[in-house]
Amino acid sequence: MRVFLVDGTYELFRHYYGVPPHRTAEGAEVAATRGVLWSMLRLVEQGVTHLGVATDHVIESFRNRRWPAYKSSAGLDPQLLGQFGLLEVALEAMGVVVWPMVELEADDALAGAAAAAADDPRVEQVVICTPDKDLGQCVRGGRVVQLDRRNRVVYDEARVTAKFGVAPASIPDYLALVGDSADGYPGLPGWGARSAAAVLARWGHLEDIPERPADWAVPLRNRPALAATLAARRDEVLLFKDLATLRADRSLLPDVDALRWSGPTEVFAEVCERIDARGLAAAAARQAAGR
Repeated sequence: MRVFLVDGTYELFRHYYGVPPHRTAEGAEVAATRGVLWSMLRLVEQGVTHLGVATDHVIESFRNRRWPAYKSSAGLDPQLLGQFGLLEVALEAMGVVVWPMVELEADDALAGAAAAAADDPRVEQVVICTPDKDLGQCVRGGRVVQLDRRNRVVYDEARVTAKFGVAPASIPDYLALVGDSADGYPGLPGWGARSAAAVLARWGHLEDIPERPADWAVPLRNRPALAATLAARRDEVLLFKDLATLRADRSLLPDVDALRWSGPTEVFAEVCERIDARGLAAAAARQAAGR
């Protein structure tokens, strides 16, 4: 079997900014939710049998306590923010397993579910559906891969390494040095993609980089300045690495069989009625009947 794990938060953002708005008679904006539901049904129509979706039920997480400037719900359009709970309810009604995250993030849930699924010998491949850079750390050979559905690009371990210049295991170290504007931490001054990739390709992890730049064994002219910054801001860069490191809680997925999609629940038609998506209910029922 192949297991597909979807970043519901990313999908909701993508559809909110990518499809025309639609308000129900009650005035609720629902276009993004409808878009994500149709997108999940398309996966099923393409032959996906095991499917799970992770969402940020609460945008803020424990990382906000560690770094106050970490991404938050501040400034988010209320019409988008108001659809997070709606999407979770609709996905569950559709018969899709949902992990609504509060203390941890959706990315952590994807990491945990991917690790648990990969531990099951029946699973041929785990496909993590998101373009987020930090999920690259979960990629393992061709067994656990990352899929950018929008650009139709699959990242196995070789492709992650080619993109960033470091192996998947070094992605948190890489992001700590260069920063991640999407998540709200800046990295270290003077460190860019080229210097971070060169040093980490040789040493793997921040903790293993020698203190003396002469020992780095990488062709960078500005080694002394980079080493000085790294030494002066060591606590800060290790904090950034901790922010970038996903918490892979395998207990989120005790049994891969739970991800098998067997069709919508009895309340899905009612949910679709609420969001003006009657055709979606009929299409999901037809797909379930054909299984």
